[in-house]
Amino acid sequence: MDDSLDLEFAVTYRHRIFFTEGAFVAGNRVLADLFADAKVIPIVDAGLANSRPGFAAEVAAYGKAMGVHFTRSPLVLTGGEAAKKDSAVVKAALAAIEADKICRHSYVLAIGGGAFLDAVGFAAATAHRGVRLVRMPTTTLGQGDAGVGVKNGINTFGKKNFTGAFAVPAAVVNDLALLASLDARGLRDGLVEAVKVSLLKDPVFFANLEKESALLAAGNIPAIGRAVRRSAELHAKHIAGNGDPFELGSARPLDLGHWAAHKLESMTNHRLTHGEAVAVGLALDLICARELGLFGQEETERTLNLLVALGFKIYAPEMHLEGGAPMLAGLEEFREHLGGQLTLVLPTAIGKSTQVHVMPAAVVRKAADELRARDQQPCAARS
Repeated sequence: MDDSLDLEFAVTYRHRIFFTEGAFVAGNRVLADLFADAKVIPIVDAGLANSRPGFAAEVAAYGKAMGVHFTRSPLVLTGGEAAKKDSAVVKAALAAIEADKICRHSYVLAIGGGAFLDAVGFAAATAHRGVRLVRMPTTTLGQGDAGVGVKNGINTFGKKNFTGAFAVPAAVVNDLALLASLDARGLRDGLVEAVKVSLLKDPVFFANLEKESALLAAGNIPAIGRAVRRSAELHAKHIAGNGDPFELGSARPLDLGHWAAHKLESMTNHRLTHGEAVAVGLALDLICARELGLFGQEETERTLNLLVALGFKIYAPEMHLEGGAPMLAGLEEFREHLGGQLTLVLPTAIGKSTQVHVMPAAVVRKAADELRARDQQPCAARS
């Protein structure tokens, strides 16, 4: 006799994000209170370690002063997109977690950029089927978007984030002081996610980005801190409140511009950073939305002008390789990664959006042609 048992249960998660400055200064209790008496293995992005040679000593001194039980001096591993290109960083992190006897009541403290956090986070999510992870993003992209999310993973089979997992971190600590070592490109990179999320969710924030665009482009840390914090708040509130934090459906309501961005990162062999690729993908989607009658001409120009004012290029020659065929293949790759039918988010107004399930190739090609034409215009001719 056939039979079945069909049960439902819910799990409640707590997503905590702390905003501070000088997390490793003696007297700052954010990390000390988080870890209490637990063991902690600190794992640090090599990019940060190289730009701040005394950082490992800062971490060790903080642990000694504040009674944090660090199991070792910070383990330094490859950062940047190289951290995700294969499993080397994941394996090294797993080996250290095992060697230091990190259990499910211990912590991994990952300090680095978004790609680095993805790789170390994947190791933490798979060790003992998940140990506690505290993320400390060190880039504007990480502090405003990637680092405050619940995704981990690495690139395999030539596809971005093909191997990964969803895991809610025990906490995220955004330390504004960690942005001080970034160059102009690094400071700018995460601002595109602020533009994106403001365009989708917050017209007041969008207007503020326009108002402060000169300060942001100049690398003004207080202005960047304000933009990154609001971006983090909007991304995190979406994760906690939209009803699908682990993306079981076919939609990604915050992934405006990302189908093209993911493809461009691969096509350019990461000549474009993630933020730079998103800027191009965002520009492409804006024009597609306008051509589909969803988004107005004035709003399109405002957004493109904001991206340019912040210092982003909005065109990449790779968009036209082989007549645009490789670029268009990104649509199917994006659909495959999501599962189900193709679902793209497009703006309908600043602060509002809708979902579409068809993106005509002719519209994408026309949008790419327009971006190429804009790129070839003298700066004074653009408006």
